[in-house]
Amino acid sequence: MKKLFEGKTVILSGGLGDIGRSVARGFAREGANIGIGDILPEPDAAAFLEEIKSLGVSCHYYQVDVTDAAAVQEWILEAEKHLGVAHIIIANAATVTVASIHSITPEQWARELRVNLDGAFYLTQGATARLLHHGLPGRVVFVGSWAAHSVHAHIPAYSVSKAGLRMLCQCLALELAPHNILVNEIAPGYVEAGLSAGIWNKNPGLKDVSREKVPVKKIISPQSVAWQIMQLCHPENEHMTGSTVLMDGGLSLLS
Repeated sequence: MKKLFEGKTVILSGGLGDIGRSVARGFAREGANIGIGDILPEPDAAAFLEEIKSLGVSCHYYQVDVTDAAAVQEWILEAEKHLGVAHIIIANAATVTVASIHSITPEQWARELRVNLDGAFYLTQGATARLLHHGLPGRVVFVGSWAAHSVHAHIPAYSVSKAGLRMLCQCLALELAPHNILVNEIAPGYVEAGLSAGIWNKNPGLKDVSREKVPVKKIISPQSVAWQIMQLCHPENEHMTGSTVLMDGGLSLLS
């Protein structure tokens, strides 16, 4: 039986993070070849690459700083050389600084916007240009956040970058719609990944407090985020574009 994404290629930034790894596994299990980019050196990716290849697909890793537009373009072309044109583009790389407006430094502010917003722009601009060049349809998913619309005073740069990402998603969606390239955003709430997972691992009590805040009383797993991203890329999705899929367990209903 043919797998859902057999013969497709996925290019994924932030591919060695918790969400990135889950996304890569999910698409690989459904037959997609995976192009992973991350800032970590290649030896750090070796074991994970073998895991992905064991699923019977091709996988390519490229160490890249997504704030460097030229480096991102080199990554896109290198991934294409090894795996073919990327049909599915996942802008996932992100960073977060816990600091208020008056305590965050100019360097922290700039770095966060460059990674979270500029990096997503460089990847999606470059990779969708390759789709246009070859006359191919495609799917783009931005990994956003409910912080794009709900004020988080302790992570202002992150919130601003994710708000910008949402508008970038909509602008790109409108421009690419005539070419059958659909562009959407997934906006999770509390995910057991990255900074949050690190904090909760050190203080499980805080995780319980966070869980109790969520109306559905659950913390999102990276696997759940990956599943939702795959639904946005499903071959039968032919009309949803420029949309934000909010998966925050009802948190946004409280504010």
